[in-house]
Amino acid sequence: MQDVSATARAVTAEALGTVLLLAIVVGSGIMGERLAGGNVAIALLANAAATAGGLIVLIWMFGPLSGAHFNPVVSLVMALRGALSWRMAAIYVIAQGIGAVLGVMLAHAMFGQDLLQQGAPLRDGAHLWLAEAIATFGVIGGILSLSKTRPQETGVAVGLYILAAYWFTASTSFANPAVTLARSFTASFAGIASSSVPGFIGAQALGALAALGLFGWLFPKEAP
Repeated sequence: MQDVSATARAVTAEALGTVLLLAIVVGSGIMGERLAGGNVAIALLANAAATAGGLIVLIWMFGPLSGAHFNPVVSLVMALRGALSWRMAAIYVIAQGIGAVLGVMLAHAMFGQDLLQQGAPLRDGAHLWLAEAIATFGVIGGILSLSKTRPQETGVAVGLYILAAYWFTASTSFANPAVTLARSFTASFAGIASSSVPGFIGAQALGALAALGLFGWLFPKEAP
């Protein structure tokens, strides 16, 4: 019974954390665009700062319960590392996907918009796929390295990396398949066209696997 209860709490944490993450991403994008008066740089800065700050808090909140993945490629890497069972990884991914879409709907509801919309911005091209691979590579690399060297600071480091990656990557760092899919259901500042989703997710998977290979070697599970 205790194991079942712990599993239920972990899955709930993943779903709720992803709901709140997408509400932050999309909601801050809507608010930033409204208040920026057409200045895209200011809107992006607001979106990036809110996302980074919110992500840090969410990791602190839910990390003790589920590991605070909120990201299918993180769960995939943890399963490949043997730190998470494949059964739990699959459940996490489902919870993350559902939570992400609900988070978009929640953001729309807060701003009085249609709950589900069609993402408009086309984000296609090899340069954007490269950017997504690099963004995801950094997220996974940060998690694998800092969980070994500075575990208490992993949440802050991941949030700060996302803040930086919003600005140094051409794609503005989605770095998360659940986030990418959910953002295809918003026509707001944070949106992405549904036709652009497969390329982003493929690049994210490649970036995550590359990080697993390199950082898994640099920081092996069993320290020498």
